[in-house]
Amino acid sequence: MEVNKLTLRQLRYLVALEDAGHFRHAAEACNISQPSLSAQIQLLEEILGVQLVERDRSGVTLSPVGREVSLRARTVLDELQSIVDFTAGAQHGLVGTIRLGAKTTLGPYLLPHVVAKLHKNHPELSLYVRDASPQQLVYELTRGLHDVVLAQLPVTGAELVTSRLFREPLFLALAVDHPLAEKDEVDVDDLSGLQVLSLSPQYHLHDQINTLCKEFGATRLRDYEGTSLDALRHMVGMGMGVTFLPALYAQSEISPQSEIVVKKLKGRTVTRSVGLVWRKSAGRAPAYHQLADVIREVVKESFPTVVVES
Repeated sequence: MEVNKLTLRQLRYLVALEDAGHFRHAAEACNISQPSLSAQIQLLEEILGVQLVERDRSGVTLSPVGREVSLRARTVLDELQSIVDFTAGAQHGLVGTIRLGAKTTLGPYLLPHVVAKLHKNHPELSLYVRDASPQQLVYELTRGLHDVVLAQLPVTGAELVTSRLFREPLFLALAVDHPLAEKDEVDVDDLSGLQVLSLSPQYHLHDQINTLCKEFGATRLRDYEGTSLDALRHMVGMGMGVTFLPALYAQSEISPQSEIVVKKLKGRTVTRSVGLVWRKSAGRAPAYHQLADVIREVVKESFPTVVVES
C-alpha cells in the first residue's frame, strides 16, 4: 500500500459520495466534474487495495469496508478542520463560517434575532443555519455536518460539550372560546380531564406533555399528533384540544387577533432547557462560548418571560 499517495481530497470525495449516494451529486457538492471524482475514488480503492464503492444503475452505496473507511475519514477531516478552526477562533473570535443546526421548534423564533445581532456586531462571521429534528441534530453533529447545534437539553454523548443558555416556559394554549380562556391563569387542577394535543415522539416536547398529562389527569390525544408548532396551534384553534407551547413561539407567532390564547399555569412552572452543543474535538470552543453569550444577550433583550442561564 502506497500510503504517501493517499490524499485528504480523496477522503473528502469518499465522504461526499456516501452523503450524496450518487456520483453526479457528490461531484456537484465538491465543485468538480463527475469523471474527476470517479477517477479519484477509483485511485483511492487502488491505493487501499479494497473495494469501497458498490455501483449499480440506481446509484452507488459504500461497501462495508467503504463505510468504515468513510467513518474514519470523517474523523481525520474533523480533526484537520479543528486545527483550522482553533487557529482562526483563537486569533479572531467570531469570524469565518459556523454551521449551526437548530430544532424546528426553536430556531425559527430565536435565530432571526441572533442573526441580526451577529450581522451588526460581527460582520466577518457567516452563520449557516439548518433546521432538523432533535435526533437528526445530534446525529448530524457527531457526523460533522454541524459545527454546533441549538437544542433542548439534555443532550448526551461522551464526546459532546454543552453550554446552557436559558429555561423557556411552556404556556397552556386554548381556543379563544374555551371555557378556561377567560382566566388570567389556569390552575393545575383545571387540567384534569382535558384533551391535550402533542407533537410526535421525535420531539422532546412530546415527552414533556405526556408527563404533564399523567401527572394532572389529562388525556393526551394519540390520534392527532402535530408535525409542527403551527400544526398544534391550528388544531387548538379548531377546538380539537389544548396543548402546551414554548414561550418563544408564543411571543413570536400569537397575537391578540389569533385564534388561540396562552395562559400561565398557576402553582406549577413548566419549562424546557435550551443549550448550545458542540464536539469536544472542535477547535473553536472560544468562538462557540462567545456565540452562546450573544444568544443569552438576545434572549434577555427580546424575551422577558425566558430565564437566562450563565
